[in-house]
Amino acid sequence: MKKIASKKTAIVIGAGIVGLATTRALAIRGYKVSVFERNEQAVGASIRNFGMVWPIGQPAGPLYDRAMLSRSIWKEICAEARIWHDEVGSLHLAYEQDELQAITEYVETNNQYRDCALLSPKQTLQKSPAANPAGLKGALWSSDEVIVESRVAVGRIAAYLDEKYDVEFHWNTAISAIDHPKVTSGTHSWEADEIFVCSGADFETLYPELFSSLAITKCKLQMMRLVAQPDDWRIGPALCGGLSLIHYPGFQSAASLPALRKRYEEQYPDYLQWGIHVMVSQNGSGELTIGDSHEYGLVHDPFDREFVNNLITDYLHNFASFQDWKLMQSWHGIYPKMTNGQTELVLEATPGVTIINGLGGNGMTLSFGLCEEYIAGKW
Repeated sequence: MKKIASKKTAIVIGAGIVGLATTRALAIRGYKVSVFERNEQAVGASIRNFGMVWPIGQPAGPLYDRAMLSRSIWKEICAEARIWHDEVGSLHLAYEQDELQAITEYVETNNQYRDCALLSPKQTLQKSPAANPAGLKGALWSSDEVIVESRVAVGRIAAYLDEKYDVEFHWNTAISAIDHPKVTSGTHSWEADEIFVCSGADFETLYPELFSSLAITKCKLQMMRLVAQPDDWRIGPALCGGLSLIHYPGFQSAASLPALRKRYEEQYPDYLQWGIHVMVSQNGSGELTIGDSHEYGLVHDPFDREFVNNLITDYLHNFASFQDWKLMQSWHGIYPKMTNGQTELVLEATPGVTIINGLGGNGMTLSFGLCEEYIAGKW
């Protein structure tokens, strides 16, 4: 058995974004941290997303503050580790009067708390050459949103934590049992003062009875990537259609939102059935990430649904005009999500063992802030 030698020690299970955020919060406070990841690199939901750090999706108050704290940590890490990131902001495009009304109300209730504005069609097209001008009535502009290439960034953050804080990563090491202060993988075991379980799959495997007793489910999302746009053509801000207005809780401050939702229920029943809202972001190579859908349940069909991808691209054509629409990849991701309205799950499974999980689709946006707040509160 190996005792991790340090005054304060911690083991983190999972090298996805929640595990890395927990590791950072511990490491900057002097902990000697060891991270255990079942694969040779993180390959789960943390790399299967838009790469959006998305404060606009969070309501004003503690969650928005947490998102902005995450944003500041992202910027600090990206600058130090030389990770590509783009502070492009976002545009929510309106093509119907009720969509324009909703974003107008949003700006009126939020512009004192965050940097957002209502843009005319002309101003919108100046922000993004990719916005479809046909029928455009205006857009909600927010400067807060940042894009990273999650497929690269997650691995680079691990390397950064290793180099700067001497974090020890154990790749291809699946933890099969926890008996504080010990964790076990096969015939090997390690000890630490505190243990943090930050992986949905490991949480369910390690504590099956606890998992089944909680208000938690899993969400499957389908996404696609289009080829790099020619001649270094950039879309500017991340773009969203009207369906995103009823997806994110940040827009619930708009008084007319229930009426907008009712219209969508009548016009787009298939979209709401499959939890589809449509967005696009662009990475540093010029490729476009588009999506997505949301299916909820504890077990999901491993095969993607072509008609769902078709619904996504059909709706995307309503508000986006690209130089090249050629599809290069499609995939799905699965992440844990709370069903009781809670935005995350942080609990002590046994003394010395903390589970951090259930951030839903907000892991890139909230993980750094959540883990910083939690670890700081323990300090």
